[in-house]
Amino acid sequence: MDIRNTTHQDGGRARAVTEDSRPGEDEFRIDIERIRFSPYFSRLSAVTQVIPQAGAGTVVHNRLTHSLKVSAVARSIAIGLRNADEPTRKLVAELGGCDPVVVQAAAAAHDLGHPPFGHLGEQELDRVARHTLGLPDGFEGNAQSFRILTALDSCDASPRGLNLTRAVRAAVLKYPWTRNEWRAMPDRPPQLLPRGVGLGGGRGAVKYSAYDIESLEMHDALSVFPQISNHQQTLECSVMDIADDIAYAVHDLDDFHRAGVLQYSPVSAELRHWLDSAKEFTGLQDHELDQRRPGHGLEVTWRRVADKDPAIADAEAFRASVQRVCHDLVEGLLSLPYDGGLDADRAVTAFTRRWIDRLQASIAVERNPGIRSGHVRLADEAWHDVVVLKFVHSRFVLDRSDLALYQRGQTRIIKSLAEGLAAWLDDPQDAARAPRRLHDSIEAATEEYRQLHASSPALLGNGGRLEIERLGKARAIVDYIASFTDAQAVSVNALLTGTAEGIWEVGRGL
Repeated sequence: MDIRNTTHQDGGRARAVTEDSRPGEDEFRIDIERIRFSPYFSRLSAVTQVIPQAGAGTVVHNRLTHSLKVSAVARSIAIGLRNADEPTRKLVAELGGCDPVVVQAAAAAHDLGHPPFGHLGEQELDRVARHTLGLPDGFEGNAQSFRILTALDSCDASPRGLNLTRAVRAAVLKYPWTRNEWRAMPDRPPQLLPRGVGLGGGRGAVKYSAYDIESLEMHDALSVFPQISNHQQTLECSVMDIADDIAYAVHDLDDFHRAGVLQYSPVSAELRHWLDSAKEFTGLQDHELDQRRPGHGLEVTWRRVADKDPAIADAEAFRASVQRVCHDLVEGLLSLPYDGGLDADRAVTAFTRRWIDRLQASIAVERNPGIRSGHVRLADEAWHDVVVLKFVHSRFVLDRSDLALYQRGQTRIIKSLAEGLAAWLDDPQDAARAPRRLHDSIEAATEEYRQLHASSPALLGNGGRLEIERLGKARAIVDYIASFTDAQAVSVNALLTGTAEGIWEVGRGL
């Protein structure tokens, strides 16, 4: 059975605006080229992944190189599904298909919406959006990516969005819900909530893939996948999501070994002590765990995944993964410091290739997945491996106080930008001199909120014209800040706070 002839023949290939077909040109290939030629995609080369290149030379990934590698991993997984056994191919076809070009396009697009300064910048922009600018659904990088594809970018066929196929738009929806729809949901324990929702119980989702003003676009994209349950990813989205996890878990370790951040002794002490002290940890209560002591942080991680994912978390499988990572990463790669020589480079490349090949080949497809899983998922052993690899990255990179100090300084820039731009636009004497692009964005976003109010008035409460205009202005400010590179954010903030020297150079094009 050839799944290439059984999927995406109608709605999945359709676009919101009908375009003349191009002889011999695949619809999905058009999509991926539109994404790659987007200025939002080019911008990712100057947006931080974890730490800026200025702090570690050219060895670390930025958002662009990360996206390219996610695209490569996702394509390999999709090709693997295409060449799988016949029952798997049939199931894939029944669930809507998994086209390698669609997953490549989704991977290329998945980080378009990330703001300056990495994940902490994203969190700060969300806080500012909600508490300073009064946007009920705040900011979220995944929702911003979808907004770029469907509203902010443009193409020959449409001034609003890239007019992508429904299959590609759906494949970007890692968290296929809005933030606010979860406010009305009853409280449920974490293991009964989809990944990314958070605690539930009226709080709104932590992670989500569409703002309220793009909710109709989201449902339109998902409408051509009737086999996919509510709050579930399409197969192509699941493949992109898995590829993102794999690239993040492996390539970031590559980065920080080369940069001299990952050191043999602390990583070895953490993993070895946990492996050697199972009885000790069994007797400790949660409040007795002290993450400053070797092994305790890994024990906290194990207890957390066992609580949230009891359907897949297995104590013996987790222990086996710790042993594998200890053997190959600690006693293998980290046992010799990276010195920049050819042998060191070959060792890093071999480690990365070995783990990428292993993980992207460890894929399972399920007809009826659990609420915290997807139709396509990592096999059990590989799932535990990724948990352990991510722990090493989090514990020995993200939790470093020197990185935290740098990031906290960066978040002040996000807050300063939002406050400065809002004050400028509220100044009746000077608002007209704000950047043209910002004024255009306000006009477009206000119209979106006007249409949302007309179709779903309950979402905006009792707000009238003034409230719609306020929301449009707030969303435009967030769009504007999120579109900056790291350097642009620093430069524009310097202008707003009166500390810039190169006025004409910094302000040009804003």
